[in-house]
Amino acid sequence: MTIKPIKTKKDYQNALERLEKIFDAKKGSSAGDELEVLSILMEKYEDEHFPVGFPDPIEAIKFRMEQLGYNQTDLAKVVGLKSRASEILSKKRKLTLDMIRLIHDNLKIPTEVLIQTYKLKPNN
Repeated sequence: MTIKPIKTKKDYQNALERLEKIFDAKKGSSAGDELEVLSILMEKYEDEHFPVGFPDPIEAIKFRMEQLGYNQTDLAKVVGLKSRASEILSKKRKLTLDMIRLIHDNLKIPTEVLIQTYKLKPNN
């Protein structure tokens, strides 16, 4: 694993290409660790160079579900449980890397959108 700061557009493009190659790496593996670090570096670069930002990950999921005619039950089939889908859509549960992969593969939402941080809503 050779990780270096992302300072230029070329560095960023190289990082994107590497991210695509290791995207399915298992958590805890060397490639999985690289994926995590690379994601953090890419997020920092994006925040500095693309201040407009991507849409909120959960709003992007809702928008894509609407485009596909999906409901919460359809999302539950992707993420595993109806309660989990409900918690995601209501921002009571963060997306995990595994969920991001599943949503990306099934709903075709770019990983760059799904990996963004977002705030959870407080429990009532």
